[in-house]
Amino acid sequence: MKNTLLNRTFSIHTLGCKVNACESEAIKEMLRSCGCVEKPFGEAVDIVIVNTCTVTNIADRKSRQMLHRARTQAADAWILATGCYIQENAAKTDEEEIADIYVGNRRKGEIPTILNELFEAGKKRTEGPFVYVDGDAGLCRYENLPPTHSQERTRAFVKVQDGCNQFCSYCIIPFARGRISSREIPDVVSEVSSLAASGVREVVINGIHLSSYGLEKHSVSEQSSLSVKEGELPLITLVRAVSGIEGITRIRLGSLEPRILTEEVTAKLAEIPKLCPQFHLSLQSGCDEVLKAMNRHYTTEDYREVVRRLREHFPDPAITTDIIAGFPQETEEQVQTTVDYVREIGFAQVHVFPYSRRKGTVADRMDGQLTESEKKRRASAVSEAAAETQRAYRQRKIGLEARVLLEEPAVIDGISCMTGFSREYVPYAVCTDAARAGSEVTVKGVRMLSDGTMLSEEIVAI
Repeated sequence: MKNTLLNRTFSIHTLGCKVNACESEAIKEMLRSCGCVEKPFGEAVDIVIVNTCTVTNIADRKSRQMLHRARTQAADAWILATGCYIQENAAKTDEEEIADIYVGNRRKGEIPTILNELFEAGKKRTEGPFVYVDGDAGLCRYENLPPTHSQERTRAFVKVQDGCNQFCSYCIIPFARGRISSREIPDVVSEVSSLAASGVREVVINGIHLSSYGLEKHSVSEQSSLSVKEGELPLITLVRAVSGIEGITRIRLGSLEPRILTEEVTAKLAEIPKLCPQFHLSLQSGCDEVLKAMNRHYTTEDYREVVRRLREHFPDPAITTDIIAGFPQETEEQVQTTVDYVREIGFAQVHVFPYSRRKGTVADRMDGQLTESEKKRRASAVSEAAAETQRAYRQRKIGLEARVLLEEPAVIDGISCMTGFSREYVPYAVCTDAARAGSEVTVKGVRMLSDGTMLSEEIVAI
């Protein structure tokens, strides 16, 4: 087949999660390998790609706005829409005529071929839209995308898993992303080895439901319980394999379900020195009644025990989480219970979201839907408590030593410095040479700056 992509220009805009970001980087790599030339989003190009998100109503709105913006800024370009919003809304977007090509999830690797075939056939944009969106049956296999090159000098995100089988009552993602599937360990090791050779020192292993990594090869009961009866949990095997790669000094894990962190699993993870003591444990509510309505498969006591276990095996780990405020039928007492729970656990960081109603989910059909203003008010109350616990966690680091991976220069509160993160993902500012980006240094926390960054002094070995 003739390569009709040579010297064509393209731009790409990504919305949503880190998995989307990883997939966008892979799309860029594929197009560049075909001879395409990337330009900044907003400039005149031949092809504009928008990788969309549908996790909330706001994400939907931003996806539509970005597609309309792409059409306005590049009136003569081919507009290609992909991602979760398109997977769920391809039929509706056809009516809006906001894109020329629609590509669903787990078909992103076909984008260069799709474009090439359309161009070779001499198709015109006015003949579209051209739709490449599969139903449920097409959302089962893991789509292997090409390895990417990190856009950062020190850290890279590596996708290893797709799909979700949990079906929380509020979430549309299992429908948009499909069933769980995983990347083979040799493929992950190959990509991370390449990243290490390019200078990357830290990798963040992520997926749509990372706790299900490798479990599609196990029984339904094992998938449901996030455990295996025989052998080692696949995620631990993966982390061990990545930890053996020379040049990689830090490994972080994406969002985890608390249920996965049994005593055995936690102890094994603690034996991996390169694993950073930062754990993003999805919570969603600090009230048991709300957790049950959300179809979360743990209680606040279960969560409390997991946090205790982590703090027993890791020195003052950073526990971070997500919380949804204003779930249907949630009472004032229940949201206050969540606020109290946030303070009790002492989270290092909390992402708080007002509940977003999603058609097709169980929660969408529940009575007791709250107003947008009420949801925002409750989210604000939770955020206020979260800000207190974040500040308290960081203040505990004053006067203590930390290992910081230097990333980029910055000026904070009038101070010129290099910024980076500790193993707990606390931001640090170090007064040192910008040429040291990518170096890991030992520092002592001095005081918090106005944006929450820890001003520190480097400790130089004598």
